[in-house]
Amino acid sequence: MKKITQLPVDPGPAAWNAILPPQKARAALDSHCTADWVVIGAGFAGLSAARRLAELHPADRIVVLDACRIAEGPSGRNSGFMIDVPHDLSSDDYGGNAGNDQRQIRLNRAAIDYALQAKAQWQMSDEAIAASGKLNGAVTARGVAHNQAYAKHLDQLNEPYERLDAQSMQEVTGTHAYAEGLYSPGTVMLQPALYTRILAAGIESSRLQIYESSPVVSLEKQGSLWLVNTPEGSVSAPGVILTVNGHLQSFGYYQRHLVHVFTYGSMTRALNEKEVSALGGKDNWALTPADPLGTTVRKISGTGGHRIIVRNRATYDPSLVVDERRIARVGQDHERSFAFRFPMLKDVSMQYRWGGRLCLSLNGVSVFGEIESHLYAACCQNGLGTAKGTIAGKLIAELASGESSALLNDQLADTGPKKLPPAPIAKIGASARLKWGEFRAGKEL
Repeated sequence: MKKITQLPVDPGPAAWNAILPPQKARAALDSHCTADWVVIGAGFAGLSAARRLAELHPADRIVVLDACRIAEGPSGRNSGFMIDVPHDLSSDDYGGNAGNDQRQIRLNRAAIDYALQAKAQWQMSDEAIAASGKLNGAVTARGVAHNQAYAKHLDQLNEPYERLDAQSMQEVTGTHAYAEGLYSPGTVMLQPALYTRILAAGIESSRLQIYESSPVVSLEKQGSLWLVNTPEGSVSAPGVILTVNGHLQSFGYYQRHLVHVFTYGSMTRALNEKEVSALGGKDNWALTPADPLGTTVRKISGTGGHRIIVRNRATYDPSLVVDERRIARVGQDHERSFAFRFPMLKDVSMQYRWGGRLCLSLNGVSVFGEIESHLYAACCQNGLGTAKGTIAGKLIAELASGESSALLNDQLADTGPKKLPPAPIAKIGASARLKWGEFRAGKEL
């Protein structure tokens, strides 16, 4: 029996979910049942895995378990960028090896296609998911240099983009803060909680049931079946898929291979009409920083009103836990970043602050495949959970079903996460790298 050593803890509210109308709670698992498949984790990867299993095996019974409620975990806390082109967070300019980048582009675009198929199937609004593109925003000369290097990399890949000058950036964002931008058209933007809610409701049926507030506390192989235990119930099934990202180590797998980082976000209260007018720019736009350790910014409108989201700062936390004091301290940095970019909104306060868990590996690869007999994992998304989680979930369902494809071969090309150095060295090294990167980012932060 594998006893789960730690359950997920998500600091602060899931702001994207909080600005939506309340959703009806799903039942927790409170008895024993049998199934053909159990998917553990109901984020982008888990819901995509369950969706694909239902497509491949329409007569099978599928059970999805999640420790919290839909869209309250990491899927309600990320920034909602489903990026098609290279976006390597460990690089200075997001670029990587050209051959590997081509492979990742194919996977990212397959994820986008699968998400847009869901949009059409369940008639999602543009607020939930829209092919809108994104900006790389540069504040300083160093940021401009990052964009130039990234543009050269996109040229090598024959990928389209557009460079925007300061005036064009102001016309989009309303702020004078950006010296220039690089627009890439292929990114799809999500209201991640809204998308996740609709996807979860869409895939549910008499044969596919999602149980909320049902953390897995142990996992045991009993002959040809896996017994999955929750605090009040259990499921027996021949096939299990783990889509728990960094908490894979809590299940006893890949310990000392996963890098656990928290990033932090803040969301303003809804802007009033006067404030929307003072800001100007477009109603909706999305910006990643030219320097990967700079500040991500989104402007949204729709359910919950006009709001601005800022995300910056990253901390190495192998304990998988941060406290509310950390959220408050980082919130001060968010306020400085916001005030610098939006001086015309000096009276606008932040309504929500939160932390989100990322799982990375030293060599930038995922955990994907059969890790024990009929136990599969699609974890460690390297900070790109919307795209990588979506396609990994879809493909792990295909692998578990005995399917084969060129795209699955692309996913299987990863060799697995590199082992970390001893814990004290890993902590010192990772923390120092993050702090040095943020220092070098300067005003991009």
